[in-house]
Amino acid sequence: MGTPQQITDETYRRVLPFIEIMDSTLRDGEQTNGVSFLPHEKLMIARMLLSDLHVDRIEVASARVSEGEREAVRMICRYASQIGRLESVEVLGFVDGHMSIDWIADCGGRVINLLAKGSLKHCTHQLGKTPDEHINDILASVRYAHECGLAVNLYLEDWSNGMKDSPQYVYQLMDALTQTPVRRFMLPDTLGIMNPLQVIEYFRKMVKRYPHAHFDFHAHNDYDLAVSNSLAAVLSGAKGLHVTVNGLGERCGNAPIASVQAILKDQFHATTSINESQLNRASRLVESYSGIAVAANQPIVGDNVFTQVAGVHADGDTKDKLYYNDLVPERFGRRRAYALGKTSGRANIARNLKELGLELTPEQTRRVTRRITELGDKKEIVTQDDLPYIVSDVLHHDASRDRVKLISYIVTTAYGLKPGANIKVEINGHAYEAAATGDGQYDAFVKALRYIYKKNLGRTFPILANYQVTIPPGGRTDALVQTVITWDNDGHTIRTRGLDADQTEAAIKATFKMLNIFEENNTQQ
Repeated sequence: MGTPQQITDETYRRVLPFIEIMDSTLRDGEQTNGVSFLPHEKLMIARMLLSDLHVDRIEVASARVSEGEREAVRMICRYASQIGRLESVEVLGFVDGHMSIDWIADCGGRVINLLAKGSLKHCTHQLGKTPDEHINDILASVRYAHECGLAVNLYLEDWSNGMKDSPQYVYQLMDALTQTPVRRFMLPDTLGIMNPLQVIEYFRKMVKRYPHAHFDFHAHNDYDLAVSNSLAAVLSGAKGLHVTVNGLGERCGNAPIASVQAILKDQFHATTSINESQLNRASRLVESYSGIAVAANQPIVGDNVFTQVAGVHADGDTKDKLYYNDLVPERFGRRRAYALGKTSGRANIARNLKELGLELTPEQTRRVTRRITELGDKKEIVTQDDLPYIVSDVLHHDASRDRVKLISYIVTTAYGLKPGANIKVEINGHAYEAAATGDGQYDAFVKALRYIYKKNLGRTFPILANYQVTIPPGGRTDALVQTVITWDNDGHTIRTRGLDADQTEAAIKATFKMLNIFEENNTQQ
């Protein structure tokens, strides 16, 4: 094996072939602590992965886990069959005689990912069997699977430790299985112990010894090396990679599909089937169903990754795109944003004003910049939605007066009774009142608002798409709560924030910001 520099030089002189992407969000991703998908949620994610994101294969469940898993696999297999992608649906099964194979076949599945032991330690200590006994059991399972019409891929569980501590066992296993109809040998770093140089060393040994085998690599992120190790495997002959949406997975998770895709394409010129424009939508869908929030600085799909904060960066972007790279947001169905805060500078603010159609003189822009800087020093969060109100406040004009105002409200909650809300609002100069009950105080409040819009105005307003509450750590009961609400207005997204010591009040503030944007847009149409 050459030095890292030699490996890099060799890599950049050649173009990588097509790389299969297998997504395991619905199987390995569901092993994330606290994550459990309902059958219909699994179906919706599978639809997204196969039809929109265009992954080559999906691993959707483990055999024999539960009746809920059986229902989910059946639903996914029916859908995949309808679109001609049944062979792309895979289920993890075990060397357990006929049980896993029968379970998968009964669900309509056509591919089993058979879990074998890839290290001598796992074979002898977990199974209590000799290598020959385990090999005979695997061969029997492969034969029976083919009798049932199932294709077989084989996981070598704990392969990384197998290559490290018992390579002859790994070779004994492979020697016995390469002459069988096994389609793919899937080599996992089950405990996430490897670094890229070890991946290169071990993978090259496997490829050299078994040049006609199809090898997948399955990385875990315990040392934050899952993406790097995946790329090292591809550079060393892997033909497929296992990923998950948002990097979900056991312990520290798996390699995230968005990062793997971007680096494969940009850094190593590999070809995949992935539709990059759907990566962000897939991330949001899985975030919603899993309940695991995506970090704001998560590459490709995080909220902040296409947001310039420093004013010098915004200024540079106007001068031949000095701060751009290949990761342009439009490529992933997103857009670039310019944050507002104490480091924004006039260039950031000017860009936001332009997007809103607001034209200010240089002196007015300077005064607005100073106000935003003052708010930033107080740790206030300023968004583009707040900008018209700041401009109005600073310049003392009513160009952005509130079209929707909250005059008064009361929300109630009592043991044994549904929460209620009584509200009085002013919309475009007219006052309206309404009352409603709901599943919570905020739900009751929004239902009362919707009643006013429907009964008095004959209209509806945007649908709530996501509701996120952030409370600073530390246990203070008077801490400010930030509520971020995402609304869907006929396919257009409106995201508003509210800040208050009371969670319901913070949500109400965010709601009225949305309503004023909504009314302003309706007036302009």
